[in-house]
Amino acid sequence: MEEETSSQAEVASPAEVTGAVVETAGTEEAKEVALDLWSQGVDFLYGLLRPWNAYQIGIAVGLLVLAYCLTKLFGPRLHDWMRTREGWPKWRMRFLVLLHRRLTLIFFVILIWPVVWIMQEVTWPSRSYILSIIAGLASAWLVIAILTRLISNAFVRGVVRYLGWAWATVVILDLSDEVRTLLDSAALELGGVRLSVWLVLQALVVIATLMFLARFISTTSASRIKNNKDISPSMQVLAVKFLQVLLYGAAFFIGLKAVGVDLTGLAVLSGAIGVGLGFGLQKVVSNLVSGVIILLDKSIKPGDVISLGETFGWINSLGARYVSVVTRDGREYLIPNEDLITGQVVNWSHSNDYVRLDIYFGTSYGCDPHEVRRIAIEAAKGVDRVLSFKAPVCHIVGFGDSSVDYILRFWISDPTGGLTNIRGNVYLALWDAFQEHDISIPFPQREVRLLGDENTPPVSA
Repeated sequence: MEEETSSQAEVASPAEVTGAVVETAGTEEAKEVALDLWSQGVDFLYGLLRPWNAYQIGIAVGLLVLAYCLTKLFGPRLHDWMRTREGWPKWRMRFLVLLHRRLTLIFFVILIWPVVWIMQEVTWPSRSYILSIIAGLASAWLVIAILTRLISNAFVRGVVRYLGWAWATVVILDLSDEVRTLLDSAALELGGVRLSVWLVLQALVVIATLMFLARFISTTSASRIKNNKDISPSMQVLAVKFLQVLLYGAAFFIGLKAVGVDLTGLAVLSGAIGVGLGFGLQKVVSNLVSGVIILLDKSIKPGDVISLGETFGWINSLGARYVSVVTRDGREYLIPNEDLITGQVVNWSHSNDYVRLDIYFGTSYGCDPHEVRRIAIEAAKGVDRVLSFKAPVCHIVGFGDSSVDYILRFWISDPTGGLTNIRGNVYLALWDAFQEHDISIPFPQREVRLLGDENTPPVSA
């Protein structure tokens, strides 16, 4: 048994022995740090029972009560004054609302710091130590509460706020080294990579900060790009999308590199993701690539009027996966980009906004066709939205069973205003003009004869 044990010890590699020693040392260090923090917390609680610490707590409570009274006094006045600032920008009003909601904390910070400075001058530092800690915590919480309002996402704002408050408390209490050591000791070994809680928190903070900066830069740049009239709408969308991908991707990889994460392993991961995209996400990738092609070839752009199958409307926005098309009845269709590439799309305003519409009608054989054509053209010219410099034309297209058939062609320049309504207005103008000039619009008539009785008069149907 002893020989077997000694042989197993000899088989153990130096790396395993070193890892075990390091793991044991890290565990012991974490226990020592935890016990040290516990003892400091117990000493701090016992210290609050001392007279010079108790009256500092009393002073802080008194200042908090005074700040609450000041809020009750000046809060309604500030609220009434804010109601008179209707012409101010929205961001300034939101900032005032934020200050109004935290008015008690603002008064408390304003009151406590002069008290701390006075006590530091007239007493020993230990007589104002608790007050200085409370003042620092209140100030840090106020600043963090104001700055986190810049984050629009409520969940992210809450996470950043509470993590910021926790870290500010640790720094003000001078426990940053102990907490860092404790968090770093809680780690996992994944292959050759060591992931600790401290490393993960660092990565989250750095990446979140870089993402916020990337979002701010992309939003500012996007507004400037969209306001540039020299850039076409499709190129504006392409530039904004490219800028967003570039900035967010750079923020993610720079954040990982900043906290010491080895990025060489991401090459294998990217290969696996590529295989997964090739097999499982073919449609998604096809729509993404189709969206880029649409932006590059400028076949459609926001504001264009298109027809795709039974869908007729104007393009509201170009997305990475789909195109938003709004119809005149208020419906919004999300059409995949691939359908616009592979299907037949009618773009009514691709090269220009001029659209020609055709309507058909017929008149009786007793009406002069020359007069009918003149009256139809004049009636179409009198309809709003019908272009006058592209004059309407009217032609005979056939001699029907009971009518002479005509086609009336006219042009409009605003297809976004609808096609059915303008056709209806032209038909109504034709009806009024024909009624005024006694031009009849025939309808089919049939005669029914009963066989076997020649004296039976025909019955019209």
